[in-house]
Amino acid sequence: MADRLRLMCVHAHPDDESSKGAPVMAKYVDEGHDVLVVSCTGGERGDVLNPNLADNPEIQRDLAQVRRDEMARAQAILGVDHTWLGFVDSGLPEGDPLPPLPEGCFALEPVEVATEALVREIRRFRPHVMTTYDENGGYPHPDHIMCHTVSMAAFEAAGDPTAYPNAGDPWQPLKIYYNQTFSRGRVVAFHEALTALGEESPYAAWLENWDPSRERTITTRVKCDEWFERRDNALLAHATQVDPNGNFFRVSRQQQAKVWPWEDFEAGLSYVPIVEGEDDLFAGLPTDLAEADALATSGTLTIAHDGRKERTV
Repeated sequence: MADRLRLMCVHAHPDDESSKGAPVMAKYVDEGHDVLVVSCTGGERGDVLNPNLADNPEIQRDLAQVRRDEMARAQAILGVDHTWLGFVDSGLPEGDPLPPLPEGCFALEPVEVATEALVREIRRFRPHVMTTYDENGGYPHPDHIMCHTVSMAAFEAAGDPTAYPNAGDPWQPLKIYYNQTFSRGRVVAFHEALTALGEESPYAAWLENWDPSRERTITTRVKCDEWFERRDNALLAHATQVDPNGNFFRVSRQQQAKVWPWEDFEAGLSYVPIVEGEDDLFAGLPTDLAEADALATSGTLTIAHDGRKERTV
């Protein structure tokens, strides 16, 4: 077994960790690595998306606590560590024109305030690798976009001794990736799997409306089908957020393992080279923990891969 390298996965809301990269996290936990999920908000303004629970009075009375309890169950299933960053869900504004975001929400926090909070966690946990969302948030939820902004700012600041000097000793994560859960390749594979079985595919509309400008560069594809069951169980632990009869479960685990046994990632910034066909988030890092730690605290790192893009939504 390799030394216990450390992975930090930064997400906007509870349940995001179970729908984006969960089998990879479970894989690394089982391989002996340390994995920390950071939830930026508590999901307080989320809707109840499971129709079986939509009218449950207990849930309506205290959705915030329900979602904390759901997160605890998902955390136990995945075997990860977890921390709340402590900001308030912004909600998903709807309408034309869009209404203003609620005062005090995560998306309206000063970037330096939210960044300082994440820098503290980075310097405490000392991850070698981080994951977050791309510049468009994966989809344009204000909290997802803010999550990207804060994650990238904290990634760059955490190793700088002059930045947030009261937030702990400097620590420079070596790589940060963007979750690309529903890459076009995966959507095509799921669509073809369903149509081959003569079933109606909910992905037909996705592909019909796919904007080629949204194509992402998948740098890293981690095989993790052995952990799909853990992912699904963690997802279902977020009972208010997941319809057990919804589209996410239309393709069976057996079919998924056959047609798309991977999770896809896009390298955002890296201080070690990203090689073509990368299949491990820890690729390129020293396998010796002391050497990896020394690299992260060397203060002499230069960027080897820069995949940052301008926001388009």
